[in-house]
Amino acid sequence: MANELKVRYSDKELDGFRMLIEEKIEKAQKHLELLKSSYMNDGNNGTDDTSPTFKAFEEGSETMSKEANTQLAIRQEKFIRDLKNALLRIENKTYGICRVTGKLINKERLKLVPHATLSIEAKNMQK
Repeated sequence: MANELKVRYSDKELDGFRMLIEEKIEKAQKHLELLKSSYMNDGNNGTDDTSPTFKAFEEGSETMSKEANTQLAIRQEKFIRDLKNALLRIENKTYGICRVTGKLINKERLKLVPHATLSIEAKNMQK
């Protein structure tokens, strides 16, 4: 029995992962708020009295940075959603189990990528 292959992480280990994920969600939400507030601002830096050429250039770069911030915000929202899904897997006690191989995902991988649903083995099979 002692040699039985481990099929899931213990409740104590899951609690540790939960704390890590909740911390990451909190940081990610703060980052998302910053991104949203930066592209919601009107961006008027007092260039009304400067040359039209400079103003056109600034508006162009402002549009580019708004697009970049929007893309970053979308990625951040997906990251938060993935982390919240990981919390659900913790509740269901299925967290850390590879959805392809059914084996436990390496603990170090989960610490680096806490929302991972694939083991390295399964990830490599996709290539």
